[in-house]
Amino acid sequence: MATLQWLLRETFEPDLFTDATQLDGDVVEVGPRLAFQSAWSTNAVSICQNTGLGKVTRLERSRRYSLVPAAGKSIDDSAKIAFASLVHDRMTECVYDSPLATFTTDTVPEEVYTVPVLAEGRAALEKVDKEMGLAFDEEDFDYYLTLFRDDIGRDPTNVELFDMGQSNSEHSRHWFFGGNLIVDGVPQPNSLFKMVKETIEGERGHNSVIAFKDNSSAIRGFVNTPLRPVNAGGPSPLAPRPVDLDLLLTAETHNFPSGVAPYPGAETGAGGRMRDTHATGIGSLLTAGTAGYCVGNLQIPDNVQPHEDTTFEYPGNLAPPLQILIDASNGASDYGNKFGEPLIAGYCRSFGQRLPNGERREWIKPIMFSGGFGQIDHSNLEKQEGDIGMLVVKIGGPAYRIGMGGGAASSKAGGEDEANADLDFNAVQRGDAEMSNKLNRVVKACVELEGGNPILSIHDQGAGGNCNVCKELIYPKGGELNIRAVKLGDATLSVLEIWGAEYQENSAMLIAPESLPVVEKICARERCPFSVLGSIDGSGRVKLVDPTAPEGSPIPEDLDLEKVLGDMPKKTYDLKRMDLKPKALELPEGTAASDALDRVLRLPSVCSKRFLTTKVDRSVTGLVAQQQCVGPLQVPVADVGVIAQTHYGITGGATCIGEQPIKGMVDPKAMARMGLGESLTNLVFANTTGLKDVKYSGNWMYAAKLPGDGAHMFDACTALCEAMGELDVAIDGGKDSLSMAARAGGEVVKAPGSVVMSGYVTVPDVTKTVTPDLKLLGTGELMLVEFGSKEGERRLGGSALAQAYDQVGDDAPDMDDRAYFKKAWEATQFCVYKRLISAGHDVSDGGVVTAILEMAFPHPDAGVDVTLPMSPANDDPMAALFAEELSIVIEVAPENVDAVKKAYADAGVTVRSVGKTTADGVASVKVDGSDAKIEGSIADLRDAWEHTSFLLERMQSSEATVAAEQAGLRDREAPTWKLTYVPEKTDKAIMEKTDKVKVCILREEGTNGDREMGAAIHAAGMEPWDVTMSDLLTGKVQLKDFRGVVFCGGFSYADVLDSAKGWAGSIRFNESLWTQFQEFYNRTDTFSLGICNGCQLMALLGFVPAEGGLGATVDVEQPRFIHNDSGRFESRWTTVGIEENTPAVMLQGMQGSRIGIWVAHGEGKVKFPDESRVPDILKSGQACVRYVDHAGEPTTQYPLNPNGSPHGIAGLCDATGRHLAMMPHPERAYLGWQMPWAPADAGIAPDGPGPWMRMFQNARIWAESCDSADGTSAR
Repeated sequence: MATLQWLLRETFEPDLFTDATQLDGDVVEVGPRLAFQSAWSTNAVSICQNTGLGKVTRLERSRRYSLVPAAGKSIDDSAKIAFASLVHDRMTECVYDSPLATFTTDTVPEEVYTVPVLAEGRAALEKVDKEMGLAFDEEDFDYYLTLFRDDIGRDPTNVELFDMGQSNSEHSRHWFFGGNLIVDGVPQPNSLFKMVKETIEGERGHNSVIAFKDNSSAIRGFVNTPLRPVNAGGPSPLAPRPVDLDLLLTAETHNFPSGVAPYPGAETGAGGRMRDTHATGIGSLLTAGTAGYCVGNLQIPDNVQPHEDTTFEYPGNLAPPLQILIDASNGASDYGNKFGEPLIAGYCRSFGQRLPNGERREWIKPIMFSGGFGQIDHSNLEKQEGDIGMLVVKIGGPAYRIGMGGGAASSKAGGEDEANADLDFNAVQRGDAEMSNKLNRVVKACVELEGGNPILSIHDQGAGGNCNVCKELIYPKGGELNIRAVKLGDATLSVLEIWGAEYQENSAMLIAPESLPVVEKICARERCPFSVLGSIDGSGRVKLVDPTAPEGSPIPEDLDLEKVLGDMPKKTYDLKRMDLKPKALELPEGTAASDALDRVLRLPSVCSKRFLTTKVDRSVTGLVAQQQCVGPLQVPVADVGVIAQTHYGITGGATCIGEQPIKGMVDPKAMARMGLGESLTNLVFANTTGLKDVKYSGNWMYAAKLPGDGAHMFDACTALCEAMGELDVAIDGGKDSLSMAARAGGEVVKAPGSVVMSGYVTVPDVTKTVTPDLKLLGTGELMLVEFGSKEGERRLGGSALAQAYDQVGDDAPDMDDRAYFKKAWEATQFCVYKRLISAGHDVSDGGVVTAILEMAFPHPDAGVDVTLPMSPANDDPMAALFAEELSIVIEVAPENVDAVKKAYADAGVTVRSVGKTTADGVASVKVDGSDAKIEGSIADLRDAWEHTSFLLERMQSSEATVAAEQAGLRDREAPTWKLTYVPEKTDKAIMEKTDKVKVCILREEGTNGDREMGAAIHAAGMEPWDVTMSDLLTGKVQLKDFRGVVFCGGFSYADVLDSAKGWAGSIRFNESLWTQFQEFYNRTDTFSLGICNGCQLMALLGFVPAEGGLGATVDVEQPRFIHNDSGRFESRWTTVGIEENTPAVMLQGMQGSRIGIWVAHGEGKVKFPDESRVPDILKSGQACVRYVDHAGEPTTQYPLNPNGSPHGIAGLCDATGRHLAMMPHPERAYLGWQMPWAPADAGIAPDGPGPWMRMFQNARIWAESCDSADGTSAR
């Protein structure tokens, strides 16, 4: 019990952990369903297993609430029920009427049964369709009736019908996109699928290597040298290895689940997309993610905006827009943070309006968009078709009763259907990012095996669960599968539920029988569940057997695969265009430009996205070359995301997102072209290999089967494909969500039709990316370049200005001249390549005035003095300011102005000088020939732009920290750095040595920062080894073999039982392992480093400050790291100072320096239970790394100090200086291009070493200077 108590209680407050309740009176207790083992329990049990508590099979946590009645009142059962409904998730939790004594439940799984189609015909199908929510349409009923009654001649089982409902749903089959279309009575020669596929035919597909045939698309990349294990699948050195790496991209939406249950819906949307990425080809590698959210009017309490209609009604079984935006973005962010994927680009919108034609348009059914940017070995592009004898293998988490019928449910409109509310909730999944991390580790190890990848084919488990993913693998040869081989997390699951539930974190693979031992070994090392379901048998059928079924029971499924997955008759859709009845924009008489700007800056599509960016990791992997935040104030205005392919080169890829759905309510064709144009004016600021190499995923979100929208989608697709042909870009993949409507207030409310264009392209030099932040204060020239609109046009239809005044307008901007657009794009690329542009930003939501202001916001002293040209087309100064015509604004140094003008002139493109930068913090934006003007301090305008973001922050963070950041942003100054040394690359002779210092890169379940740490260790001239805790526990390797050990960042065991608690417990309570750590610690020739989660671990183990030896300090006095003051994860680029007198060996020669560094953690505040120790720790320099303000003084000011750590403490070392623990991430800033901002006078070259390289070099220098006491040195 002592071990379990240590795991469950707070180390410095053990007395608060008791075995008796502290609550009296009326108590409501809620917790996990008895039949449902939670992801939390899975991780807690894993911790117990690894700390010697092998008899623990389930460990759950519940929440108990004491209800106190008002004076003179009592609390009845109805009040308890009402309260309980507010504080628990009815999908996975229940109310406990009395304290639990057992997890045992008497639930009996439903047996497989047949549906009497032969006797009752269509009526039997209609009944089961309604009961199971299968979303059959008329053609489905006819097909299945004919199939079973006339073709097969038997009654189907419930399992078979459910399977076919998922496999043949709109979600899975994309009937509309591939169907026959009749538009306004005219049959169309091509389906939408054929139209988009034609964009990549011929020369435009020259760099495409996967298109329209896998879980992602891919383009040719570059040959690189990524850091990989020499012997993947076991403890191994990490070394650079030449690999031909292609770039891949995928994009998904999880709209329906995110509307029903926003947090789990979004986290599983992100997780499913991640598995799509790694299941590309025969296994690929994740690198970065993107995200997007579209919701209805937010109506923030006490801050309802003038354009938001408070009379609109919303359905009770979908979450309200404000909750969706907060919870969905939290779900996606938290999942990515725990998994270890940085999120580097995105978008956000809200909209709800009654249009001139009487329709209410609003994202009641939201868009939750998740994109993934990854890489794939060129040799791994092709999946093998299943052949007889191949094994069908499942890897990942166990099966639960969640996500039932999601494929069918996502194919229906939602809202106001109380009868199906339970089906809607049942169709939502639950995520376990920890399991996803382990699953991905297995795929990654297979990919990186030197002897060859054992995966022959792989698919992720998504809509339809096992029934879809397994059939995809065995098609067309067929196979027999054992339903009882599926690992269960819930013993009460029926065969139908095991086969159809969309429980997450699962993939299915085909492997050869001889590869089974290798895959089993990898899964064991990564502690990832593994099972063999069956094999390919050549029957051409899917046969699902249940060896435990009673004799005489029907076989759950036995069908010809061609009848289920083969070509089926196309469906025909008769579409008619709807008159949008656009109405000209009319602003209230006397509207001042400043008042209009104030409204526009507060729109979610325009305002700061700080509420999204600071809670999501943007630096993990160490491969992020450009993310959203720029400048000394780290303001989120960058639109292009850039990754490097490896830590050893400067080649990479860029990704962008373009979407303009509001303009589609004026002109669907213009909307599609403008979304494409927006994406390209984002992408133009990366150094790309050219337009011809740009490929897209197109994601279509429409209520396509409702009046008007299907035809408008056809028009948008036609216009988009034509424009892409003229620009030489192409679509190579995409998804659709064509039931974007919900019932509310007695009417069907359609979402604005949207096509989201996610572009990606190869980048030969990631260091040439141009960011939006002004850099030449007082000397920079601001220039406006138009990209293909009609000369002088300034159209306001579908603009942010129109939305801010509850209108859409009648004249949308457009990409009128595609040839001109192409010339402007290529001329800009020339300037980017030649480094002639110091800053650049596209004109999009909010117009040119917003673009210019956003360029000034990231610098505390930036100002602008601009005069914009009046539009000759409409003589409207408001249009000059707020029109969203395709264009860019660039900042150019005086010495480069002539060269820039010549570059555009040579291309036949007009470039206008519109003003200058200033250093007085004042904005002056005028319109030539008009009294209209924007004048004021940049700080005031930035406050307006940040206003909505901070309101949203207050709903998900501590009020005090949000207020501190909001107030502090006005007065903040640019950080000042001080380098007491010159960063240098490691000498070539050192890098080429064969006898190097060996360093153990130790990881636990949930670690996600190990590969960039290995790269930093290697770049310093040492030999990094990939070692897991399971390697140590099984004796495959020992710490005595190493001179250094690094505990990496991440979320070990998903931070269950508290950050690093499980990891520490698995060491402390394993006697032989604890002895190894003590012996390693006591050697005088060893060093250790703990970063983030590893820092938390070192504190729990007593590595730091360590008075009297490892573990000598009693728990109640041992410092450790606790939750940030903000109450949430913090992703920041901040500044730290190195103490002048620190003994830390890794910081020698760096003392007195002030340097930027990434932080990415949720529990980074150091807690000293015995505060009397603090003065000595500070005096001795053991508080060696401290957060500092712009003047270099240690600070507790948020967010300069992102966690509230006292005295600004960011890192601690022991008295010898050999053991260093720090929360920030030096391994993500040891290269120049990894740093999102550095002062110009720091002298950091983007293609050179970063300042933190010295830290790792110091470790090598110190280790080489030591003689090993026991002869185990790696020398």
